[in-house]
Amino acid sequence: MEDEIVQEQLKAAYLSGKQAFERGRYRESVNYLETAAKLMIPNSKLGGEVQIWLATAYEAVGQRPDSIALYRSLSRHPHGEIRKQSRRLLYILEAPRLSSRPDWVVQIPDLAQLDDSEKLTIGRNTGPKTPHQTPKPPQFRLEPERTGEESTGDNWFVLIAFGIVVVILGGMVWFN
Repeated sequence: MEDEIVQEQLKAAYLSGKQAFERGRYRESVNYLETAAKLMIPNSKLGGEVQIWLATAYEAVGQRPDSIALYRSLSRHPHGEIRKQSRRLLYILEAPRLSSRPDWVVQIPDLAQLDDSEKLTIGRNTGPKTPHQTPKPPQFRLEPERTGEESTGDNWFVLIAFGIVVVILGGMVWFN
């Protein structure tokens, strides 16, 4: 009976931790997942999943050393899926940082520093209003049909292709 209560508490803490993480409340997630980690059997599959989520939450709150240490311990977990996932995540965390040039980074201004009057005008077109004009339909022109000398210039390709086909067919008939 007591074991069932502990399992229910474990699942409740685990699910609450996952939900808090998915909603961006990482501190709260760490608290729930640490509670779940204390209640679970570390070498079980569920225990490994709880620890994976906990390590991810540690990284989200800026506790990278704790996250790396937990992933390292999980790389020796008895369940293969947990080992594999922890090794992949550890590889990502231990990868060298890429350097970026300042001109590759877009600086986004902090809009929290604006006055209330400035907040109202951002994103609105405050310029003079012009009446909306409907676009004119495109004008189509019909070109006159070509006759005489003008039309033979385009037919050279057709004549050459026809000649090549006749030569090929003639060669096939001749050599059969």
